[in-house]
Amino acid sequence: MSFEPVVKLSELPDVGAVLVRVDGRPISIVRTEDGEIHAIDDVCTHANVSLSEGEVEDDTIECWLHGSRFDLISGEPTGLPATVPIGVYPVHVEGDDVLIDVTAPLSTVKEH
Repeated sequence: MSFEPVVKLSELPDVGAVLVRVDGRPISIVRTEDGEIHAIDDVCTHANVSLSEGEVEDDTIECWLHGSRFDLISGEPTGLPATVPIGVYPVHVEGDDVLIDVTAPLSTVKEH
């Protein structure tokens, strides 16, 4: 695995997401209510808008435009209108550094 630092833990909201770019790829780094950190593709598979601007609740993120919801662990859509999953990436926290590995996705977007 090839983890690289992408953001400081102290720069994340208590609950919510921030947009980072890794090799030009937009990635949302998300902190949930229970303090878990997740890394997901930032682009909604339904409407091609930024998920980092959406609402985080439990282990899901909701797209701000049409309300599609995605599971932060599996990437699977949990609310319509999205039907295609988002990519999910491994996360490691070292001190105040959040590191992710985009070369070894836990799940990837499925072609349809």
